[in-house]
Amino acid sequence: MKNPSPLTNILIPLFLLLLLFLLAPSASRAARSSLSRGSSLSVEKYSDILVSPSRSFTCGFYNVGTNASFSIWFSNSANKTVAWTANWDRPVNGHGSKISFWKDGGMVLADADGTVVWSTNTSSTLADRVLLLDTGNLVVQDPSGKILWQSFDSPTDTLLPTQPITKAIRVVSAAAPGTLSSGYYGLYFDNDNVLRLIYDGPEISSIYWPKPDYSVFQSGRTTYNSSRYAVLDEMGKFVSSDKLAFNASDVAPGILRRLTLDYDGNLRLYSLDESKGTWSVTWEALPQPCLIHGLCGRNGICMCMQSKVVCSCPPHYEMSDPSDWRKGCKPKFHMSCNTNSFLELPRTDFWGYDLNYSESTSLEACKKTCEEDCSCEGIHYGSGSGECYSKSSLFNGRASPDTPGITYLRIPASISTSASSAPQMHEPICNAGDSEATASSSNMYANSSRKTRWVYFYWFVSAFGAIEIMFFVSGWWCMFRWEQKPTSLEEGCREVSSQFRQFPYKELKKATGKFMDEIGRGGSGVVYKGVLDDKRVVAVKKLGDAIQGELGAEMSLIRRIYHKNLVRIWGFCSEGPHNLLVTEYVANGSLDKHIFGEHGTACVLGWSERFKIAVGVAQGLAYLHHECLEWVIHCDVKPENILLDGEFEPKIADFGLAKLSKRGGVGSDISRIRGTRGYVAPEWTTNLPITTKVDVYSYGVVLLEMVKGIRVSNLMVDEEEEVEGTLKSFVRMLKGKLESGDESWVEEIVDSRLNGQFNCKQAEKMLEMVVSCLEEDRNKRPTMDSVVHTLLSYHDEPSSQEVQL
Repeated sequence: MKNPSPLTNILIPLFLLLLLFLLAPSASRAARSSLSRGSSLSVEKYSDILVSPSRSFTCGFYNVGTNASFSIWFSNSANKTVAWTANWDRPVNGHGSKISFWKDGGMVLADADGTVVWSTNTSSTLADRVLLLDTGNLVVQDPSGKILWQSFDSPTDTLLPTQPITKAIRVVSAAAPGTLSSGYYGLYFDNDNVLRLIYDGPEISSIYWPKPDYSVFQSGRTTYNSSRYAVLDEMGKFVSSDKLAFNASDVAPGILRRLTLDYDGNLRLYSLDESKGTWSVTWEALPQPCLIHGLCGRNGICMCMQSKVVCSCPPHYEMSDPSDWRKGCKPKFHMSCNTNSFLELPRTDFWGYDLNYSESTSLEACKKTCEEDCSCEGIHYGSGSGECYSKSSLFNGRASPDTPGITYLRIPASISTSASSAPQMHEPICNAGDSEATASSSNMYANSSRKTRWVYFYWFVSAFGAIEIMFFVSGWWCMFRWEQKPTSLEEGCREVSSQFRQFPYKELKKATGKFMDEIGRGGSGVVYKGVLDDKRVVAVKKLGDAIQGELGAEMSLIRRIYHKNLVRIWGFCSEGPHNLLVTEYVANGSLDKHIFGEHGTACVLGWSERFKIAVGVAQGLAYLHHECLEWVIHCDVKPENILLDGEFEPKIADFGLAKLSKRGGVGSDISRIRGTRGYVAPEWTTNLPITTKVDVYSYGVVLLEMVKGIRVSNLMVDEEEEVEGTLKSFVRMLKGKLESGDESWVEEIVDSRLNGQFNCKQAEKMLEMVVSCLEEDRNKRPTMDSVVHTLLSYHDEPSSQEVQL
C-alpha cells in the first residue's frame, strides 16, 4: 500500500474539521429567542437554550451532578448564577429529560421516564409562544401578547428588578449553594401586612426580621396597608407597602441585580460586574448574622468573632451531627426531673420558648421555678432587673458582649459546673462585610479544627460587661450632674444628647443672618455660617438641585451616622424648594487651605499633624464602608471635604450626599455630584458598578497630596497631558523606588517646606499605601479597614525616626 501524499495529509484533516463545523449545531445558532407550539428543549443538548434579546439571561437545563433543573441564569455570571428554577425540589434525570411546549398550549417538564414533573397549566388556552424577556422573566403569551403565565409569579430564592413580591408569593432559600432543593428560610408578607423573614425548620418556626423584640413601628414598618406589595426597581431601590425601603450602595441604571434569600438566612442585594462575571453585595438585611435564627440548631450557641460566625456547644453537650450544625447539640447526660444543678453561661441567651416570666425575682427563686417544672431546660436571668425567664427549649442561642443577663442550663448535680470543656466550633462567612464581597463560601458548615476554652469565653464577655457597666455608670453620672448641678458639664451633656431634628427655614434664615456669611462652596452647594438659638455655631449647606425629591424622606440613614472623624449632622430643612443640611461648624476649615496654602493661608501642618489626619480620614471612611448601619460610599473624597477642628482632628464632610443625588436620573451631573476630576477612580469612566473602592482611590490621591504638599494637577510637566496620565506615571515611579530598598529617595517626594522634619518610616509607608490605593484594578486596592490597621502600626514610630535629612 502506498503512503498518502503530503497534500493528502493536509486536506483530509481540513475536510473533517469543515464537516464537523457544518454539522455540529453551535450555541449561537441553536440558541433561540422563543419556543413555538410543538417545539422542545432537550437536557442532552448543551446549546438547546433560550436567550433574552439583550443576552443578559439564559434559560435551559442546569446540571448538578447527574440531575438537572429547568432554570434561568445570568448569562455573564462566571458561575452561572441561577435566578429561577421550575422544578425546585424535584430535579430530573440528566439524560432523557425534556421541556416541551405542547400543541395544546401547555409547557411541560418531563423526566426521562415520561413523568410530568412540572407544567405551566396553560393547556387548552390560546398560548402561542414562550419568550425569555430582558427582565429575566419567562412568559407564555397568546397571539395578542397577553401574558398567560410568567416565572415572576413563582420565584424560588431570588427576586429580580421589577419582579414584585405580593401576599400570594413566598421566596424560599436554597438548602446549600448549588443545590436544587429548598432550605429553611422564607421571605413573605405576614397576616399583619408586614414583610418578614422566617426560619421554618424541622422542629421550630420563628420570625427573626424585623427584630421580633421590637414592635412593627419601632422597626420603621406599618401594618396599616392592604396591598402587600414590594418591588426592587432597575436603579437598585426597594420599596414595600409596609414602608420598608432601602437602596443598593451603587444606585444607578444599567446594572444587573438580584435580591436573594441566601442559604444562611440573610437577605442580600447583589450587583453584577459583567466584565468579570463577579457579584458584589450592595445591601443586606442583617449585618449581625447571629440574629438569624436556626444557624446553630437546638442547644447551639452562635458567636461572631473576628468577622466569623462561630457555632459552639455548651459544656457537657456535643454536636448532634458533626457534618451539620443546623442539627445543633445534644446533651452528654440524661435529663430528668431530678436534674437540679445549673451551669452558668454569662452574656448568653436562647431566644423564645419561654415557659414563664416574672420580674423582681431573686436568682434562687428563678431557679426554683425551673426545678419544679420537668419541662424546664434552663433559665435566663437579668441580675439588674430581676427578670426571670424559664425555657422549655434552647433554640437560637446567642452570646455577645451586648447580650444582657445570664443563662443557667439545667444539668445533673453529679456533673461539674466548671467551664473546662472545649466546645466544638464552626466558622462560615460572618457576612459580606466588604461591599465587594462575593456570595458566601460553598460549604457553610465546614468544621473548624480550632478549639476555644469556655474560660476564655467567660473572660471575653466579662471584660465587655465591665466596660458596658462603666459606660452605664458614666451616663447615669452625667444625667445626674445635668439635673442637679448646672455647671459647664451640663453644656457638654446637653450637646451630646441633642436630637437630630428638622429645622424650619425661617429659623435657619435667621441663624445665618439671611445667608450672608458664606464660608465655602462646592459641587453639592454653598455653605454658610450660623448661630442657633441655643448658641451652637453651625454650618448650613444649601443643597439646591443636587437632591431628589423630599429631603426628609432620605435622611433615615444619615441621621444615624456618628463617628469622631465625620462632621456631626444636627438636622435638615426641607420646605418647598429649600433643601438644607445643618452640621457642626469646624473651626480650622478645610484641609486644602492648610496643605496647599491656598486662599492666603500659609502651610502650618507639621508631619505629625499630617499623619494624624491621614489616620483619621481612613478611620472615618472605614466606618462608612464597614461599620455603618448601611454601606455608605462618599463618592467625593478630596481635601476640600476634609475639615479640621481646633486640634487638627480631621472630620469628613458631605458623606451621604451621593445617596441623595439623582444618580443616573434626568439632569444628573456626575462630574459635579459624584466625584472631582483628579480624585475619581478609573471605573467612573468605564461604567463599572461604583463600590467603596472609588473612595479608596480618592483617599490615595489625598494621601499623596498630603505627603508632597501640592495638588496632583501640579505634578504635570506637559500642559496637554491629562491628570490621570500624570498620576499613573508618578505611581509607576513610586513602585520602582519602593522596590529599590533605598530610603534616600523619600526626601525627594516629601514636601520640601517641612525642611526634612518628618518620620521617614511613616512617609515610606504612606507612599506604599498611595501605590496600593491607586491601583487601576479596583480588586487590588485595599479596604479602608486594612489601611487603618497598616497606618496605626506605624503610629508610634520612635521619634528618632523623625530626622533632618
